[in-house]
Amino acid sequence: MEKEIPTLTEVLKDTTEISVRFNEADPLGIVWHGHYVRYFEDGRESFGKRYGFSYLDCYAHGLAIPVVSIQCDYKKALRYGDTVTVETTFIAKKAAKVFFEYKIVNSKGELVASGSTVQVFVEVKTFQLQLTNPVFFEDWKAKWNLE
Repeated sequence: MEKEIPTLTEVLKDTTEISVRFNEADPLGIVWHGHYVRYFEDGRESFGKRYGFSYLDCYAHGLAIPVVSIQCDYKKALRYGDTVTVETTFIAKKAAKVFFEYKIVNSKGELVASGSTVQVFVEVKTFQLQLTNPVFFEDWKAKWNLE
């Protein structure tokens, strides 16, 4: 029997653990909502290191990948001292964009927040938007069977 190729979510998913820091909470100890977006970024950084698709990897090819869309659904409040796991999943698409989905889960296994981001490719020197996928990105996707 032929081995089935794993689905995208089985292949390109990363989890990273984050401790909520004192400076992320208000005087009541509740995390400000804007920090959840930063936790998404922490997830992207961890994903990039694990799979060889970091901001620095893109920059080495003369490209930046700014976020152009963020969506976040808040389910539960986080507090100073909590530890959360950020699950980051790459979603393959044909467009010259980078799509990620996120889940933030607390130490009790409860979903705290979920969301997504969209990033585009921009030349670092000219700020020119790339309308087609850069070769290095196509090569990276091929490496992970994401064509």
